[in-house]
Amino acid sequence: MTPAALERSQSWLGQADLRPTRQRLALASLLVGDGQNRHVTAEGLHDAVLGTGDRVSLATVYNTLRAFCEAGLMQEVTVDGSRSYFDTRVDDHPHFYMEEDGSLMDAPSAEFHIQALPDVPDGYEIAKVDVVIRLRKIA
Repeated sequence: MTPAALERSQSWLGQADLRPTRQRLALASLLVGDGQNRHVTAEGLHDAVLGTGDRVSLATVYNTLRAFCEAGLMQEVTVDGSRSYFDTRVDDHPHFYMEEDGSLMDAPSAEFHIQALPDVPDGYEIAKVDVVIRLRKIA
């Protein structure tokens, strides 16, 4: 982990008052260490952290990603009932999901407009609208 990646990771965790444990710093460095946004699965992040030589269990990766989401540092994007991605970009924005390789990427927000949303039942309000646009290559 470079000094710049360590500083970015510590700052990112500090935004949410999360204690910078060894495991959190190792994962945060992979997520935000270079200043770029990421869409990761827990399994993919686990493989990446093992590739650095750090020892972190898959359960710890899942628990840490959930803690990052609860702290507002990330958001979970569910593509279908069995696959979740974790996004370091937390503003509202749509996503493209590539069916062939299972990758997720940000879709251009400026080109996306929701004209109307349905009325919600009494006593409820819309908390968030998730938009995942599934793409398939043309044969």
